[in-house]
Amino acid sequence: MEKNERPRRKFVKQVVAGFGGIVATPFTGKSNELFALNKIDDKKLNIVCVGAHPGDPEFGCGGTLAKYSEAGHLITIIYLTRGEAGDPTKSYTESAALRTKEAETACRVLKAKPLFAGQVDGNTELTKTRNEEMTKLILSQKPDIVFTQWPVDSHIDHQVAGLLSLTAWVRSNQQFHLYYYEVNTGSESMGFEPTDYVDITDVREKKKALMFAHQTQRPQETYDDFFKAMEEFRGLEAGVKAAEAFVHFKTKSGRATITGL
Repeated sequence: MEKNERPRRKFVKQVVAGFGGIVATPFTGKSNELFALNKIDDKKLNIVCVGAHPGDPEFGCGGTLAKYSEAGHLITIIYLTRGEAGDPTKSYTESAALRTKEAETACRVLKAKPLFAGQVDGNTELTKTRNEEMTKLILSQKPDIVFTQWPVDSHIDHQVAGLLSLTAWVRSNQQFHLYYYEVNTGSESMGFEPTDYVDITDVREKKKALMFAHQTQRPQETYDDFFKAMEEFRGLEAGVKAAEAFVHFKTKSGRATITGL
C-alpha cells in the first residue's frame, strides 16, 4: 500500500485438511458458503503472502494472515521492494531503512518471517531473470497457499507482484493454491470480483496492529479513508461484520463451465 446485490453468505465451519489430496481448504469455490479457519493438529500449512511494498500484505489481507497465525500455521511475507520511493523528502536509503523496520515490526506481531525480493520501489521489473528469481524464492518456502496482489491495478508494482506470483504458480505445476487480494479497490485494484471471503471480525484489532506498524503510511488516515469501509463492504457481501475478499485462481479442472454449453 503506497501513499499515493450479492446473496448473503452462510457460515459453514470446515477443518483444513492436508494439502496432498485437497480434501478441504480454508476457502472454497462453492457458492453461498463462507468457510471459517480452525486449528489443525496434524499439519501446519506454509502460507506465503507476496506484496509489492511493506504494508501491502498487512493492509490487504492482514486479518486472514492473523487467523492463520493464531491457528498455528507458518507465515512468510515476501516484500518485492523495501518502499524506497515512498517519501519524496527522503533518500531511497532512508526510506528503505524506515519501511524495512516497519515490515519487521509487523511480522513480529504476526509471528511471520519477512523476506525481501530485492527489487526497487517504483522501478520493479517483469523479466525472465526476475521471474526466475521470484519463482525460486517463493518455492523455497514450500508453500501450500500463496496470497498475492491482484494484478489489474493502477500501480505498476502491484501488477508486477501479482504476475511474478502467477509465474511461480505455473512453473511449480500448480503445486499450491493461489489467491489474489485487493488493495484500495476503486483507486488501485480494479475489476476485482471476489470468489471467496474470510470473516475477520474477531481479528480486526490484530489486523490494525499490523497496519499501524507502518507509521510512514499514515495508517489511521489510510484505514479510516479506505480499509475500514472496504472490510465492512466485503462483510456485507459475506453476511458478517467485516471480511477480506479474494479471487481464487484455479486450475482448469476447478473452473466452472458456462451454463448450458
